[in-house]
Amino acid sequence: MALPAIKMNERFNYANYCAWPANESWELIDGHAWNMAAPGRLHQDVVGEIYVQIKTALRGHQCAVYIAPFDVRLPEAGQTTDDAIYTVVQPDVSVFCDRTKLDDKGACGAPDWIIEVLSSSTSIKDHTIKRDLYALHGVAEYWLIHPLDRILTIYRRTKSTVGENNVLIFDAPQILAASGITTAVSIAIAIDWDVVFNEKITY
Repeated sequence: MALPAIKMNERFNYANYCAWPANESWELIDGHAWNMAAPGRLHQDVVGEIYVQIKTALRGHQCAVYIAPFDVRLPEAGQTTDDAIYTVVQPDVSVFCDRTKLDDKGACGAPDWIIEVLSSSTSIKDHTIKRDLYALHGVAEYWLIHPLDRILTIYRRTKSTVGENNVLIFDAPQILAASGITTAVSIAIAIDWDVVFNEKITY
């Protein structure tokens, strides 16, 4: 079944999503289907190295890290059946410390820490729609990495951070150079950017 890049006039659920061809990559956000473009080599190198660093740091730890493609279902309260879930995302890297959220399909519930490596086709969505979505579902920490400019944007959420109508939101972002060491506050894991952006790699 071929879908347009964004088909806004229909609302799909996770059961529909599971029936789509395995060779196509999609995300659902509030029932709307978003096509995912194939990532470039720089994107894959950066995502892969971040995953390796986190995976190594988590050995013997209760938390677990996953790399895309990995379905993260974000249900509304109590609505966990396939036909009642309308949001399924595939973060580049996601860390879960509550293993009860993990199952054979991927995960049902928000990760503690999400990392997205930006590309031209996803940057706006990652900075706006996904940012608000992740805050709403209780993600504690959200990192966005611009791999060409080597800029890191960090969103963190405190339990007291709410917007209008008591909707969860992130605190004001922290914008840093992706260099040296940066530590995730939510899990106390450090990323070494000098290793991520190995100068021996040219693009």
